[in-house]
Amino acid sequence: MKVAFVDLKAQYQSLKNEIDTAIRNVVEETAFIRGKYVEKFEKEYELRYGVKNCISIGNGTDGIYIALKMLGIGSGDEVITSACSWIATAETITQAGAKVVFADIEPDYYTIDPADIEKKITEKTRAIIPVHFYGQSAEMDKIMSIAGKRGLYVIEDCAQAHFAEYKGKKAGVIGNAGVFSFYPSKNLGAYGDAGCVITNDNDFAKKMRLYANHGSIDKVEHLFEGVNSRMDGLQASILSAKLPHVLEWNRKRNEKSELYMSLLSDVDKIILPKVRKECTHVFHLFVIRCQRRDELRNFLASKDIQTMIHYPKALPFLQAYKYLDHKKEDFPTAFIYQPEILSLPLYPELTYEEIRYVADSIREFYRNKSS
Repeated sequence: MKVAFVDLKAQYQSLKNEIDTAIRNVVEETAFIRGKYVEKFEKEYELRYGVKNCISIGNGTDGIYIALKMLGIGSGDEVITSACSWIATAETITQAGAKVVFADIEPDYYTIDPADIEKKITEKTRAIIPVHFYGQSAEMDKIMSIAGKRGLYVIEDCAQAHFAEYKGKKAGVIGNAGVFSFYPSKNLGAYGDAGCVITNDNDFAKKMRLYANHGSIDKVEHLFEGVNSRMDGLQASILSAKLPHVLEWNRKRNEKSELYMSLLSDVDKIILPKVRKECTHVFHLFVIRCQRRDELRNFLASKDIQTMIHYPKALPFLQAYKYLDHKKEDFPTAFIYQPEILSLPLYPELTYEEIRYVADSIREFYRNKSS
Protein backbone atom coordinates (compact mmCIF):
# COMPACT_ATOMS: atom_id res chain seq x y z
CA MET A 1 0.00 0.00 0.00
CA LYS A 2 1.19 3.51 -0.82
CA VAL A 3 0.19 6.35 1.50
CA ALA A 4 0.74 9.90 0.27
CA PHE A 5 1.50 12.67 2.74
CA VAL A 6 -1.21 14.79 1.13
CA ASP A 7 -3.50 14.06 -1.82
CA LEU A 8 -4.81 17.17 -3.56
CA LYS A 9 -5.99 15.09 -6.52
CA ALA A 10 -8.51 13.35 -4.28
CA GLN A 11 -9.78 16.70 -3.05
CA TYR A 12 -10.12 17.98 -6.62
CA GLN A 13 -12.07 14.90 -7.70
CA SER A 14 -14.54 15.42 -4.87
CA LEU A 15 -15.21 19.00 -6.07
CA LYS A 16 -14.44 18.66 -9.75
CA ASN A 17 -17.60 20.28 -11.11
CA GLU A 18 -17.45 23.20 -8.68
CA ILE A 19 -13.75 23.83 -9.28
CA ASP A 20 -14.02 23.55 -13.05
CA THR A 21 -16.94 25.98 -13.06
CA ALA A 22 -15.05 28.41 -10.82
CA ILE A 23 -12.07 28.42 -13.18
CA ARG A 24 -14.18 28.63 -16.31
CA ASN A 25 -16.14 31.62 -14.99
CA VAL A 26 -12.97 33.63 -14.43
CA VAL A 27 -11.48 32.74 -17.80
CA GLU A 28 -14.66 33.47 -19.73
CA GLU A 29 -15.03 36.85 -18.03
CA THR A 30 -11.26 37.56 -18.09
CA ALA A 31 -11.51 38.67 -14.45
CA PHE A 32 -7.89 37.85 -13.76
CA ILE A 33 -6.64 40.63 -11.46
CA ARG A 34 -8.78 41.83 -8.55
CA GLY A 35 -12.36 42.20 -9.81
CA LYS A 36 -15.63 40.68 -8.70
CA TYR A 37 -14.39 37.20 -7.80
CA VAL A 38 -11.79 38.61 -5.43
CA GLU A 39 -14.39 40.92 -3.89
CA LYS A 40 -16.80 37.99 -3.58
CA PHE A 41 -14.27 35.87 -1.70
CA GLU A 42 -13.35 38.73 0.62
CA LYS A 43 -17.01 39.24 1.56
CA GLU A 44 -17.49 35.50 2.11
CA TYR A 45 -14.43 35.29 4.34
CA GLU A 46 -15.52 38.34 6.33
CA LEU A 47 -18.88 36.68 6.90
CA ARG A 48 -17.35 33.35 7.93
CA TYR A 49 -15.00 35.02 10.39
CA GLY A 50 -17.38 37.69 11.60
CA VAL A 51 -14.91 40.49 10.87
CA LYS A 52 -15.27 43.86 9.18
CA ASN A 53 -12.37 43.54 6.76
CA CYS A 54 -10.68 40.85 4.69
CA ILE A 55 -7.80 42.12 2.55
CA SER A 56 -6.81 39.64 -0.15
CA ILE A 57 -3.10 39.48 -0.94
CA GLY A 58 -0.62 37.53 -3.01
CA ASN A 59 0.48 35.18 -0.22
CA GLY A 60 0.58 34.84 3.54
CA THR A 61 4.18 36.02 3.81
CA ASP A 62 3.24 39.35 2.25
CA GLY A 63 0.38 39.62 4.70
CA ILE A 64 2.61 39.70 7.77
CA TYR A 65 5.01 42.12 6.08
CA ILE A 66 2.22 44.47 5.00
CA ALA A 67 0.65 44.41 8.46
CA LEU A 68 3.98 45.27 10.09
CA LYS A 69 4.63 48.12 7.66
CA MET A 70 1.19 49.63 8.08
CA LEU A 71 1.56 49.52 11.85
CA GLY A 72 4.63 51.69 11.42
CA ILE A 73 7.08 49.01 12.53
CA GLY A 74 10.58 49.28 11.09
CA SER A 75 14.16 50.26 11.84
CA GLY A 76 15.03 50.30 15.54
CA ASP A 77 12.02 48.18 16.51
CA GLU A 78 11.88 44.60 17.75
CA VAL A 79 9.19 42.00 17.08
CA ILE A 80 8.88 38.78 19.08
CA THR A 81 7.81 35.56 17.39
CA SER A 82 8.00 31.81 17.88
CA ALA A 83 11.23 29.86 17.59
CA CYS A 84 9.25 27.19 15.75
CA SER A 85 7.63 28.16 12.47
CA TRP A 86 8.36 28.40 8.77
CA ILE A 87 10.97 31.05 8.03
CA ALA A 88 8.36 33.30 6.41
CA THR A 89 7.13 34.42 9.83
CA ALA A 90 10.56 35.67 10.84
CA GLU A 91 11.87 37.00 7.55
CA THR A 92 8.97 39.43 7.20
CA ILE A 93 10.12 41.12 10.40
CA THR A 94 13.60 41.62 8.99
CA GLN A 95 12.19 42.76 5.64
CA ALA A 96 10.14 45.41 7.46
CA GLY A 97 13.40 46.74 8.90
CA ALA A 98 12.90 45.51 12.46
CA LYS A 99 14.86 42.99 14.52
CA VAL A 100 13.42 39.50 14.92
CA VAL A 101 13.44 38.23 18.50
CA PHE A 102 12.65 34.57 19.07
CA ALA A 103 10.84 33.09 22.06
CA ASP A 104 10.81 29.42 22.98
CA ILE A 105 7.75 27.18 22.65
CA GLU A 106 5.44 25.59 25.20
CA PRO A 107 6.39 21.98 25.98
CA ASP A 108 3.03 20.43 25.11
CA TYR A 109 1.62 22.50 22.27
CA TYR A 110 4.52 23.66 20.06
CA THR A 111 3.24 27.25 20.22
CA ILE A 112 5.05 30.32 21.57
CA ASP A 113 5.59 30.34 25.34
CA PRO A 114 4.07 33.47 26.94
CA ALA A 115 6.54 33.25 29.84
CA ASP A 116 9.45 33.48 27.43
CA ILE A 117 7.78 36.35 25.57
CA GLU A 118 7.89 38.38 28.78
CA LYS A 119 11.59 37.62 29.20
CA LYS A 120 12.34 38.86 25.68
CA ILE A 121 10.52 42.21 25.86
CA THR A 122 12.68 45.34 25.79
CA GLU A 123 11.98 49.04 25.37
CA LYS A 124 12.31 48.45 21.62
CA THR A 125 9.60 45.77 21.40
CA ARG A 126 6.64 46.85 19.27
CA ALA A 127 4.75 43.67 18.41
CA ILE A 128 4.24 39.96 19.03
CA ILE A 129 3.54 37.46 16.24
CA PRO A 130 2.14 34.26 17.77
CA VAL A 131 2.02 31.33 15.37
CA HIS A 132 -1.00 29.04 15.60
CA PHE A 133 1.11 26.00 14.87
CA TYR A 134 0.11 22.70 13.27
CA GLY A 135 -3.56 23.75 13.52
CA GLN A 136 -3.74 24.76 17.19
CA SER A 137 -4.04 28.23 18.68
CA ALA A 138 -1.34 29.76 20.83
CA GLU A 139 -2.18 30.71 24.44
CA MET A 140 -3.88 33.94 23.42
CA ASP A 141 -5.28 35.11 26.79
CA LYS A 142 -1.79 35.37 28.24
CA ILE A 143 -0.35 36.85 25.05
CA MET A 144 -3.05 39.52 24.82
CA SER A 145 -2.59 40.34 28.50
CA ILE A 146 1.14 40.85 27.97
CA ALA A 147 0.51 42.95 24.87
CA GLY A 148 -2.11 45.06 26.63
CA LYS A 149 0.13 45.85 29.58
CA ARG A 150 3.05 46.76 27.33
CA GLY A 151 1.15 48.53 24.56
CA LEU A 152 2.21 46.01 21.90
CA TYR A 153 0.54 45.02 18.65
CA VAL A 154 -0.42 41.38 18.07
CA ILE A 155 -0.41 39.91 14.56
CA GLU A 156 -1.66 36.32 14.49
CA ASP A 157 0.03 33.96 12.03
CA CYS A 158 -2.89 31.73 11.05
CA ALA A 159 -1.25 30.03 8.06
CA GLN A 160 -1.83 26.59 9.59
CA ALA A 161 -5.01 27.31 11.53
CA HIS A 162 -7.99 28.01 9.28
CA PHE A 163 -11.05 28.10 11.56
CA ALA A 164 -9.17 26.92 14.64
CA GLU A 165 -10.72 28.31 17.81
CA TYR A 166 -9.42 29.54 21.13
CA LYS A 167 -12.01 29.55 23.92
CA GLY A 168 -14.84 30.14 21.48
CA LYS A 169 -13.02 32.76 19.41
CA LYS A 170 -11.64 32.05 15.97
CA ALA A 171 -7.89 32.28 15.66
CA GLY A 172 -7.20 35.44 13.69
CA VAL A 173 -9.80 37.72 15.28
CA ILE A 174 -8.18 38.05 18.71
CA GLY A 175 -5.21 40.31 17.93
CA ASN A 176 -4.91 43.42 15.77
CA ALA A 177 -4.86 41.27 12.65
CA GLY A 178 -4.91 37.66 11.51
CA VAL A 179 -2.85 36.57 8.51
CA PHE A 180 -3.74 33.51 6.43
CA SER A 181 -1.94 31.57 3.75
CA PHE A 182 -3.88 29.73 1.07
CA TYR A 183 -0.92 27.68 -0.15
CA PRO A 184 -2.36 24.62 -1.94
CA SER A 185 -1.79 22.14 0.90
CA LYS A 186 -3.39 24.29 3.61
CA ASN A 187 -6.75 23.36 5.14
CA LEU A 188 -8.16 25.95 2.74
CA GLY A 189 -5.83 26.01 -0.23
CA ALA A 190 -5.75 27.77 -3.59
CA TYR A 191 -4.17 26.42 -6.78
CA GLY A 192 -1.17 28.69 -6.41
CA ASP A 193 -0.01 31.33 -3.95
CA ALA A 194 -2.65 33.42 -2.20
CA GLY A 195 -3.36 34.86 1.23
CA CYS A 196 -5.37 37.39 3.20
CA VAL A 197 -5.35 39.58 6.29
CA ILE A 198 -8.42 40.04 8.47
CA THR A 199 -9.01 42.87 10.96
CA ASN A 200 -11.80 44.84 12.59
CA ASP A 201 -9.78 48.07 12.37
CA ASN A 202 -11.15 49.90 9.33
CA ASP A 203 -8.33 52.45 9.09
CA PHE A 204 -5.68 49.75 9.38
CA ALA A 205 -7.48 47.71 6.71
CA LYS A 206 -7.61 50.67 4.33
CA LYS A 207 -3.88 51.24 4.67
CA MET A 208 -3.08 47.56 4.06
CA ARG A 209 -5.35 47.40 1.03
CA LEU A 210 -3.66 50.45 -0.48
CA TYR A 211 -0.15 49.24 0.32
CA ALA A 212 -0.82 45.84 -1.29
CA ASN A 213 -1.71 47.61 -4.55
CA HIS A 214 1.17 50.07 -4.99
CA GLY A 215 -0.46 52.64 -2.69
CA SER A 216 -2.95 53.31 -5.47
CA ILE A 217 -6.30 54.99 -4.83
CA ASP A 218 -7.23 54.93 -8.53
CA LYS A 219 -5.53 54.47 -11.89
CA VAL A 220 -4.02 57.95 -11.67
CA GLU A 221 -3.05 58.69 -8.07
CA HIS A 222 -0.89 56.92 -5.49
CA LEU A 223 -0.88 58.04 -1.85
CA PHE A 224 2.46 56.35 -1.16
CA GLU A 225 4.77 53.67 -2.49
CA GLY A 226 3.52 50.17 -1.83
CA VAL A 227 4.03 46.67 -3.16
CA ASN A 228 2.40 44.40 -5.71
CA SER A 229 0.60 41.75 -3.68
CA ARG A 230 -2.79 41.03 -5.18
CA MET A 231 -4.80 37.83 -5.13
CA ASP A 232 -5.77 36.91 -8.68
CA GLY A 233 -9.29 36.09 -9.77
CA LEU A 234 -8.61 32.41 -10.41
CA GLN A 235 -7.39 31.82 -6.86
CA ALA A 236 -10.29 33.79 -5.39
CA SER A 237 -12.87 31.85 -7.39
CA ILE A 238 -11.31 28.51 -6.42
CA LEU A 239 -11.23 29.54 -2.76
CA SER A 240 -14.89 30.54 -2.90
CA ALA A 241 -15.72 27.09 -4.24
CA LYS A 242 -13.78 25.40 -1.45
CA LEU A 243 -14.78 27.65 1.46
CA PRO A 244 -18.17 25.99 2.21
CA HIS A 245 -16.40 22.66 2.68
CA VAL A 246 -13.63 23.67 5.09
CA LEU A 247 -15.47 23.00 8.35
CA GLU A 248 -16.35 19.49 7.18
CA TRP A 249 -12.77 18.91 6.08
CA ASN A 250 -11.58 20.08 9.50
CA ARG A 251 -14.03 17.70 11.17
CA LYS A 252 -12.61 14.84 9.12
CA ARG A 253 -9.06 15.87 10.02
CA ASN A 254 -10.04 15.63 13.69
CA GLU A 255 -11.66 12.27 13.06
CA LYS A 256 -8.53 10.89 11.38
CA SER A 257 -6.34 12.33 14.14
CA GLU A 258 -8.42 10.65 16.82
CA LEU A 259 -8.01 7.36 14.97
CA TYR A 260 -4.24 7.79 14.88
CA MET A 261 -4.22 8.53 18.61
CA SER A 262 -6.36 5.51 19.37
CA LEU A 263 -4.17 3.17 17.32
CA LEU A 264 -0.89 4.56 18.67
CA SER A 265 -1.83 5.33 22.27
CA ASP A 266 0.10 2.40 23.73
CA VAL A 267 3.31 2.86 21.72
CA ASP A 268 5.64 4.12 24.43
CA LYS A 269 8.34 5.29 22.02
CA ILE A 270 6.23 8.14 20.69
CA ILE A 271 4.44 11.18 22.13
CA LEU A 272 1.11 12.06 20.54
CA PRO A 273 -0.26 15.60 20.00
CA LYS A 274 -2.08 17.29 22.86
CA VAL A 275 -5.09 19.53 22.38
CA ARG A 276 -5.34 22.68 24.48
CA LYS A 277 -8.41 22.78 26.75
CA GLU A 278 -11.35 24.83 25.47
CA CYS A 279 -9.77 25.03 22.02
CA THR A 280 -10.56 23.57 18.62
CA HIS A 281 -7.56 22.02 16.88
CA VAL A 282 -7.92 21.78 13.08
CA PHE A 283 -4.96 19.43 12.58
CA HIS A 284 -3.32 21.00 9.59
CA LEU A 285 -0.55 18.57 10.51
CA PHE A 286 -0.46 15.48 12.70
CA VAL A 287 2.91 15.70 14.41
CA ILE A 288 4.32 13.10 16.76
CA ARG A 289 7.52 13.10 18.77
CA CYS A 290 9.38 9.86 18.41
CA GLN A 291 12.56 8.06 19.34
CA ARG A 292 14.95 7.21 16.49
CA ARG A 293 13.03 9.60 14.25
CA ASP A 294 15.22 9.38 11.17
CA GLU A 295 15.35 5.59 11.29
CA LEU A 296 11.58 5.44 11.65
CA ARG A 297 11.13 7.82 8.74
CA ASN A 298 13.37 5.69 6.51
CA PHE A 299 11.48 2.56 7.54
CA LEU A 300 8.13 4.16 6.71
CA ALA A 301 9.52 5.27 3.35
CA SER A 302 10.46 1.65 2.64
CA LYS A 303 6.78 0.86 3.24
CA ASP A 304 5.72 3.56 0.72
CA ILE A 305 4.50 5.86 3.49
CA GLN A 306 5.35 9.50 2.94
CA THR A 307 6.23 11.64 5.96
CA MET A 308 7.66 15.12 6.46
CA ILE A 309 9.39 17.13 9.17
CA HIS A 310 7.91 20.49 10.17
CA TYR A 311 10.59 21.73 10.58
CA PRO A 312 14.06 20.11 10.68
CA LYS A 313 15.61 23.12 12.41
CA ALA A 314 14.09 25.63 14.77
CA LEU A 315 14.38 29.15 13.35
CA PRO A 316 17.12 30.43 15.71
CA PHE A 317 19.43 27.65 14.54
CA LEU A 318 19.10 28.32 10.81
CA GLN A 319 22.10 29.68 8.94
CA ALA A 320 19.99 32.74 8.13
CA TYR A 321 20.00 33.73 11.82
CA LYS A 322 23.55 32.76 12.70
CA TYR A 323 24.30 36.46 13.18
CA LEU A 324 22.05 36.45 16.26
CA ASP A 325 24.49 34.01 17.90
CA HIS A 326 21.86 31.88 19.61
CA LYS A 327 22.77 28.81 21.64
CA LYS A 328 20.71 25.71 22.31
CA GLU A 329 20.30 26.82 25.92
CA ASP A 330 18.39 29.88 24.70
CA PHE A 331 15.54 27.72 23.37
CA PRO A 332 15.68 24.43 25.29
CA THR A 333 12.25 23.12 24.30
CA ALA A 334 12.60 23.94 20.61
CA PHE A 335 16.10 22.45 20.58
CA ILE A 336 15.02 19.19 22.21
CA TYR A 337 12.11 18.76 19.79
CA GLN A 338 14.17 19.23 16.61
CA PRO A 339 15.36 15.60 16.24
CA GLU A 340 12.07 14.11 17.46
CA ILE A 341 9.19 15.62 15.47
CA LEU A 342 7.64 13.75 12.54
CA SER A 343 4.54 14.64 10.52
CA LEU A 344 2.39 11.68 9.50
CA PRO A 345 0.02 11.64 6.50
CA LEU A 346 -3.19 13.52 7.23
CA TYR A 347 -5.93 14.87 4.97
CA PRO A 348 -9.72 14.53 4.82
CA GLU A 349 -9.69 11.79 2.18
CA LEU A 350 -7.25 9.55 4.07
CA THR A 351 -8.89 6.15 4.63
CA TYR A 352 -9.15 4.00 7.74
CA GLU A 353 -7.09 1.31 6.00
CA GLU A 354 -4.32 3.78 5.23
CA ILE A 355 -4.20 5.09 8.80
CA ARG A 356 -4.17 1.52 10.12
CA TYR A 357 -1.30 0.69 7.76
CA VAL A 358 0.72 3.68 8.98
CA ALA A 359 0.07 2.81 12.63
CA ASP A 360 0.89 -0.87 12.11
CA SER A 361 4.11 0.08 10.34
CA ILE A 362 5.16 2.30 13.26
CA ARG A 363 4.43 -0.55 15.65
CA GLU A 364 6.44 -2.93 13.50
CA PHE A 365 9.44 -0.61 13.49
CA TYR A 366 9.61 -0.31 17.27
CA ARG A 367 8.85 -3.99 17.78
CA ASN A 368 11.81 -4.90 15.56
CA LYS A 369 14.08 -2.46 17.38
CA SER A 370 13.21 -3.89 20.79
CA SER A 371 13.66 -7.53 19.81
